[in-house]
Amino acid sequence: MTAQLACYDEDVPVEGTLRVELEAEHGTVEVALVRDSAGELHAISDICSHGAVSLSDGEVEDCTIECWLHGSRFDLRTGKPTGPPAVQPVPVYPVTVDGQRVLVDVDAPL
Repeated sequence: MTAQLACYDEDVPVEGTLRVELEAEHGTVEVALVRDSAGELHAISDICSHGAVSLSDGEVEDCTIECWLHGSRFDLRTGKPTGPPAVQPVPVYPVTVDGQRVLVDVDAPL
């Protein structure tokens, strides 16, 4: 697959999230579309690597998202945890904004 329509630019608030499900080569992928404090869009796995809960329910601060369950924070650019309890990164996906359309390629994690 290639990049597919995930949402429209206006659907993701500044320092906010939008949960979407996208089709990948090997099934459905849960993705959190996140806009950081600078207004940049990111696509990251919606599933926390520590607690297996939805990251899109967490708080966005600068270029990180915090898991609401145990407080793990993940860098939106790399998916790497910035502190415990999570130690495993989460996948990050390429995002392209084409006009108002936000496209994500879940088959090509960064």
